Amino acid sequence: MSTLNGNPVPPPIRDGAPEAPPAVVLPAGGPPSAAGLAPNGSMADLRNRRRQLAERVAELTWDLGGLTYEMAIRDHYRLDVLARRAAELQEADAQLGEVQRLLASAEAGIHGQCRSCGAVHSRGAAFCWHCGAPLIQEARPSALEESARANVEG
Repeated sequence: MSTLNGNPVPPPIRDGAPEAPPAVVLPAGGPPSAAGLAPNGSMADLRNRRRQLAERVAELTWDLGGLTYEMAIRDHYRLDVLARRAAELQEADAQLGEVQRLLASAEAGIHGQCRSCGAVHSRGAAFCWHCGAPLIQEARPSALEESARANVEG
C-alpha cells in the first residue's frame, strides 16, 4: 500500500472494480491428516496461510476504514464501492476463519462427527459427548448375531 504525507492511500480502482484477491486452496476432507497430507508440512502450510490471510484481513480492514474516511471528509459516499470492498473483506475473513477452524480441529485431535447429532469427537471416543450415541459399532461374531436373531424372532 502506498502512502501520501505519511497516510495510507488505498490502491486505485480501475474500471469500477477492485483487483481480484488471490484464490485460496484448502485441503479437502477435513484436517490435514485426514486429507492424507504429511502432518508436519501441511500444518506448517496452514499456519503460514493463516498468517498471510490475517495480514490480508488487516490490510483490507485498514483500507476500508481509510476509504470510508476519505469519502466522509469529501461528503461524497459511493456505497457501491464500499459494498465491494466490504465483500472482499468478508471473503478474506471467511477464508481466514476456515483455515483457523482446520488448524484448531487438527491441533485438538478431532477425529470425526457423530452420526446422530453432528457434534465433533476425538479419536477413540466410544460415545458422543453431546447426545450419548455410540460412536463405535461393536463387531459381533456371526454366532452371536444368529442367536440374537433367533431370540427376536422366537
